[in-house]
Amino acid sequence: MTGALIAAAVLIAATAFGLVRRRRDGVLRAGRDATRARRGKDDEVAETVRPEDLGAELGAKATLLQFSSAFCAPCRATRRVLGEVTGMVDGVAHVELDAEAHLDLVRRLNIVRTPTVLVLDPAGRVVRRATGAPRKPDVIAALGEVIR
Repeated sequence: MTGALIAAAVLIAATAFGLVRRRRDGVLRAGRDATRARRGKDDEVAETVRPEDLGAELGAKATLLQFSSAFCAPCRATRRVLGEVTGMVDGVAHVELDAEAHLDLVRRLNIVRTPTVLVLDPAGRVVRRATGAPRKPDVIAALGEVIR
């Protein structure tokens, strides 16, 4: 009987975790900078990415920074979506980095899984972030907030 209760508890916990993760996966949330601004803590150091961190130039209006890994299937779908969006919107760059090759940047930006997409403003500040494959309309909406 005790084994059945433990199995039921594990099953309930795993289901709850899966539902929460599915709901949050790929959603573009405000970066730490936007959260600080809402709380009135603008004096803290901004989460910023420089061109030398990327090995590429930032976009004139925004940059979509994607962290990927070699065996990540959702990374390929994310690459396609972000490529389509950058083709639609002038002044937006898409930069894809291998997470394993850029561990210092991964640690600094608190990247915990791939794909992770960061939306950067022209100065390189993180405005939005998504863990998991974002949907095309969500990426376009997030860019709309940055470009205005």
